[in-house]
Amino acid sequence: MKFTKTITTNDLRHINRTAVLDLLRREGPISRTELSQRLEISLPTVMRIVEELLEEKLLRTVDHKEWSGGRRRALVEFNAHAHLAIGVDCGGTKMFGALADLSGEIIEEINVPTNSTCGDKNFELLVEIITQLVKKATTTDKNLLGVGVGIPATVDVDRGIVLSSPALGWREFPLQERLKKEFDIPVVLDNDVNLAALGEMWFGSKQAINNLALITVGTGIGAGIIIDGAVYRGSKGSAGEVGFLLPSTAHLGQGRSHQGFGPLETLASGTGIAERARTILTGTLSEEQLNAITAEDVFDKARQKEPWAVQIVDETVDLLALAVVTLAVCYDPDVIVLGGGVARSADLLIEPIKQRVSASTPFPFNLVASPLGYRAAVMGSIVNLVYRAANFYMLRKLS
Repeated sequence: MKFTKTITTNDLRHINRTAVLDLLRREGPISRTELSQRLEISLPTVMRIVEELLEEKLLRTVDHKEWSGGRRRALVEFNAHAHLAIGVDCGGTKMFGALADLSGEIIEEINVPTNSTCGDKNFELLVEIITQLVKKATTTDKNLLGVGVGIPATVDVDRGIVLSSPALGWREFPLQERLKKEFDIPVVLDNDVNLAALGEMWFGSKQAINNLALITVGTGIGAGIIIDGAVYRGSKGSAGEVGFLLPSTAHLGQGRSHQGFGPLETLASGTGIAERARTILTGTLSEEQLNAITAEDVFDKARQKEPWAVQIVDETVDLLALAVVTLAVCYDPDVIVLGGGVARSADLLIEPIKQRVSASTPFPFNLVASPLGYRAAVMGSIVNLVYRAANFYMLRKLS
């Protein structure tokens, strides 16, 4: 049984640091006096924290000053351009890596297809991508915070181990340890959808939010859940597996239709959409043509009002609406974001899903297409590295 630990003096200092840094990131520049007033932290404590963060170059002073009718107060802001971070999204069909600063401005991108399920080959490819991005970082005068890696699998975050990723050939794979042997910089790992949700919270939303759910629809379907600014993982690290939702009672006790896939994603993922199209079109197309069908083809045909494609898209809207309403009523997030490859067809999904769900929830909800697209997990890696570098704490007082 786990027991709650008491807060040490050092913990309290980091909690206050987090509050100062996060407010400045969201709303800076702000004076030290205003920070003290808004956060209800003593001015000497704020001044001490600001000096620490200035030394670490996580903050910087700005040229103009705030005037309150008396003395002019110097302003400070989040120093987003002084540091860099490397993020890599290890997908089953490609690896996407990027070097970016803490504002999310990308300096270098690398996109490489993965054609192997051999774990060692994929590890070598990951090392090659990181090596190129580290080399690019050394050509700047900025500090490199580290490397964040997103994996399409359950990850033991504390031990840095990929528990099982069949697409990459990694099982009980000590990825963090092996990367640390290759690179003398901090390395952090997480599930790719969890990272994408963090990225959407920090960089995708146009307003300050702390509660968000991201549904990614691609080869499979998953969700990343942010509660009070932190990833919600569940007791086994598997929270958000919405691909295993049951579309109907007919799926009870039937097991998995495809190895590793749940009932909902078997039907409504990109893979499932393409497979349903092949079933409908069998006998009208050659085997080669059937095998070449993608989800994107189905959406294109639906835009052209092909009846079979309109039917599949309409069914897909119903299925995805199940995931949306589940997240809406269970977590009541500020926003639900639809991401992944299928989200490129958001024009055929967002409004119809809203229409299906609006009458099924006791309150209004906000559903949007991902502003970050395929970069979301890499942007989330940046957030993860900032959390590590600044010793972020996310707390709330219970009434």
